[in-house]
Amino acid sequence: MNLNKHLGALLVLAAILSAEAAAQQLPANVLAAWDHDEHPDLRSILVMRNGAIVAERYYNGETADTLHDVRSAGKSITALLVGAAVDQHKIGAPADKVSQYWKAAGQSAFAGVTLDNVLTMRSGLDAFDDDPASSGNEDKMDEAADPVAFTLATPMKTTPGTQYRYNSMTAYLAGLTVEHATGTDLEQFARANLFAPLGIQDWRWGRDAAGHVKGQGNLSLRTRDLGAIGQMVLDQGLYQGRRVLSAAWIEAMLAPHVDIGPGDRYADRYGYFWYAKTQSVGGRQIPVYFASGNGGNKIYIVPALRSVVVVTSSAYGKGYGQLRSENILKAVLAASE
Repeated sequence: MNLNKHLGALLVLAAILSAEAAAQQLPANVLAAWDHDEHPDLRSILVMRNGAIVAERYYNGETADTLHDVRSAGKSITALLVGAAVDQHKIGAPADKVSQYWKAAGQSAFAGVTLDNVLTMRSGLDAFDDDPASSGNEDKMDEAADPVAFTLATPMKTTPGTQYRYNSMTAYLAGLTVEHATGTDLEQFARANLFAPLGIQDWRWGRDAAGHVKGQGNLSLRTRDLGAIGQMVLDQGLYQGRRVLSAAWIEAMLAPHVDIGPGDRYADRYGYFWYAKTQSVGGRQIPVYFASGNGGNKIYIVPALRSVVVVTSSAYGKGYGQLRSENILKAVLAASE
């Protein structure tokens, strides 16, 4: 091929790629609709399709470099770290008891609790974040001088594996189990086995009074880095051609382990610290998997559309935050013909 023909072929290819990229872009008004939201606590929206950013917008002072606290969406990151420990054979399987990896747990009320029980919020512990009287309520755990001792002293309420009760203690337990199984601080384990492979270089993760990373949340990340996590999950553990987690773990993590629809207006099913809901948009039924945090912080995974939608929000403790994020998702889905 002579030089002119070679250049001509490259120009044709560039035009094709440019046309494809343009076709993926969302109409500008889809995200602009939230420019004047009545609540000034929306922070960012990011939409990815086929691994490329097709829409990105920041609000109320947030920028692409802002580290944002996604609250309980951090639980979903902990689930990924459990998967990394399983992939490395540091943890055998979710059916294993927590006490196999954390000896002190064997002397506690949850000696017979499995990781599967923990990851699906069915530990049986008297821990329920919506009930201030619960022995293991999140606020009580956060206020404890020694959160580890507090957790070990929490009594059982129901038979493990039988009842879903949303609580932060179980995610804290999951993080501690990874630390004991790997012999590594949870944040350092995340750095080596999740953040570095995804190119994530900047984050902030809260620690408790005992010095342990909060596997239950308080992880701050950039919006684009949340998108990278979502893309890896969408691609079944691959990121830019590199294997980060096994496809088997991603499948098990997103599987519908518990039906929570009757008690949760925003989700139908619960997996391993990840939610699922089938959204009805324009006559289509679209399955969506997502990480979720207080205030409306979300990483939405939409396999049928090869899409990831990230929403960050500071509407902590305000119910409209969750509704707004779901409305943003529905708007993006409606525009994704």
